[in-house]
Amino acid sequence: MKRQITPTSVERVMREGDFIVSMTDMKGRILYGNRIFIEFSGYSESELIGSQHNIIRHPDMPRAVFKLLWDKIQGGNECFAYVKNMSKDGGFYWVFANVTPTFDVEGRITGYLSIRRKPKVSGIQAVTGLYVAMLEAEKKAGAANAIAASSKLLDDFLNEKGVSYDELVLAI
Repeated sequence: MKRQITPTSVERVMREGDFIVSMTDMKGRILYGNRIFIEFSGYSESELIGSQHNIIRHPDMPRAVFKLLWDKIQGGNECFAYVKNMSKDGGFYWVFANVTPTFDVEGRITGYLSIRRKPKVSGIQAVTGLYVAMLEAEKKAGAANAIAASSKLLDDFLNEKGVSYDELVLAI
């Protein structure tokens, strides 16, 4: 169930040494969240377990970033990303996320593990303008073409810099 939450300008800042950990099934439903995840999300454990991980998606995040992430992890690869999340009260918190698939003994993907830590301020500053431009491209393109328009803007930016998305976020 998607909740109607109004974003606020109240920011929670992760502490050095904090790690937000969550595990999901293959469809992105939360199976586990550690106490730091519960704290920053503002949801109780019972509200999180079984909910879609996008319960914490902030509207300032371009959809194309999540498409990139899902494409990578569903392909069996890890993904790094700067992500702005929204807590239950509308506040926000930035994370530096590492999302990776989990596998069974036969090598089949069984779900996903996400470990988030305090992001670098320079990294947040570097992606903020890019994410704003991507969101604008999504709005201009309309719902049906939003992800394609935003993805093209991101691809053009990365090609201009000569780096992959992972290389970009690991370098900033």
